[in-house]
Amino acid sequence: MTKIGYARVSSIDQDFELQQQRLIAEGCVIVRAEKVSGASRSGRFELETIIEFLREGDELIVTRLDRLGRDTRDVLNIVHECEQRGAFVTILDPHVSTRGEVGQVILTVLGMVAQMERRFIKERQREGIARAKADGAFKGGKVRLDHSLIRRLHNEGLGVSAIAKRAACSRMQVYRVLANT
Repeated sequence: MTKIGYARVSSIDQDFELQQQRLIAEGCVIVRAEKVSGASRSGRFELETIIEFLREGDELIVTRLDRLGRDTRDVLNIVHECEQRGAFVTILDPHVSTRGEVGQVILTVLGMVAQMERRFIKERQREGIARAKADGAFKGGKVRLDHSLIRRLHNEGLGVSAIAKRAACSRMQVYRVLANT
């Protein structure tokens, strides 16, 4: 039985160091981490890698359920895929495991709560933006990527990996910027 940890944060400027430390402290031999939204499973390649390599008796461990996902269906599908491989899922806070029947029910309820929380966050964000626009204070989100730098480096003949490194972003972001030119 191998304990495998999964850490996730939503944006590049966030840090998953505390999650990784906690997972290691829980006995995880392998800890995979990524910076990607938990709203859906798309683009979550580290999670896919973990699930693909889970074996009978292995345990996928996350610090909180929202690290696994914020969509109830996605969370339940992840748990189901792990179970199909004979593996278990354990959430550390609150401590819930799929090793027992009660764990399944609790995970379902917590998944629904995480999804509801995400909807509340988006609604509060929309309300705040509408209020700021009405007050003339809304200037839009902060620009995280220098699109002109990415295009210039591409025109200079640099490859996607080199551009991503110079622009301090992921290769996928470079592809997206280049696709919109």
